Amino acid sequence: MPQMAPMNWLTLFIFFTITFITLNSMNFFQTNYSPKTSKKSKISKTINWKW
Repeated sequence: MPQMAPMNWLTLFIFFTITFITLNSMNFFQTNYSPKTSKKSKISKTINWKW
């Protein structure tokens, strides 16, 4: 029946949207991001403010 075709399009759209979201979220959460540890440079001089 051609009247039921939009129903099929809607279910396909929902199916592919859910698949897209789940695959993207799996890809995002499975990658292991290691933050860069920056070493702070220590200033050995003490700054004397002369006002």
